[in-house]
Amino acid sequence: MSNVFLVTGCCGFLGSNMCEFLLKKKYEVIGIDNLLTGSVNNIKYFKRYKTFSFIKHDVIYPIKIDKKIDFILHFASTASPVDYIKYPIKTLRIGSIGTENILKLGLLNNAKVLVASTSEVYGDPLEHPQKETYYGNVNSVGPRGVYDEAKRYLEAITTAYHNKKELDTKIARIFNSYGPKMRKKDGRAIPNFINQMINNENITIYGDGTQTRSFCYVDDTIEGLYKFVKSDYNYPINIGNPKEYTILELVEFIKNLISSNSKIKFSILPENDPKVRKPDITLARKILKWEPKVELNEGLKNTIDYFYNNK
Repeated sequence: MSNVFLVTGCCGFLGSNMCEFLLKKKYEVIGIDNLLTGSVNNIKYFKRYKTFSFIKHDVIYPIKIDKKIDFILHFASTASPVDYIKYPIKTLRIGSIGTENILKLGLLNNAKVLVASTSEVYGDPLEHPQKETYYGNVNSVGPRGVYDEAKRYLEAITTAYHNKKELDTKIARIFNSYGPKMRKKDGRAIPNFINQMINNENITIYGDGTQTRSFCYVDDTIEGLYKFVKSDYNYPINIGNPKEYTILELVEFIKNLISSNSKIKFSILPENDPKVRKPDITLARKILKWEPKVELNEGLKNTIDYFYNNK
């Protein structure tokens, strides 16, 4: 019998891509989402799969599933800046109460549970590149604190459930994933820049554009997460692309792929915005035998095509 996967946040960017990946592998998938920031459009064509079912549910409330679950992938989160600034308390409740509800469900089913953490647990890092052993530089009372601390708590309670209750857990620190199914008004650099250029609007760059990010195409991210949840490793692993680009370099990449009259407009850098971001993926290479394969140019082409086709 096929394994049963439960995916929280299944209508969001990563969750819907993970569901599609699992369905193509012939797994049975149960998706959960409260549709606060996710869209049913991301899962509407899953109806063709008899092995997919959707439950509208908010993870901050306990849930019972009338079926044995083998794996849980916990993506439920208000992950974009526009969302966690709009829903600060909800963000913290999802990361804390919501995560514990999912861990309890994992315990009940003796399931493997992967929780989606983030490179944001490193804050504005003083270590570069960032290893899993780095504790981070986070301002808990700054504007990003609600998201950063929600994810840091998610990691802490997940580790506690592993150590105290012997739950088989995995903590994935995801670095700047991008690709199809992102929202146009996501608030993050790649969808922002692409849609500004498609619409010939000003390209908004915060700060001077010299801050760096490391962008990982969603197919690579999903492959890494799948290998992780199937592994026997129980501690944090960075899932990201170690190729580092400045924001200005990213804009040039996109400019070369879109015919646009957009001009760059510089704005004030938000408080605590990380100056650098680059994962050390030594652990992922060693334990998961994984590293990203999709080059930035190819990933951007696919993402641009998606936005053009979903105007």
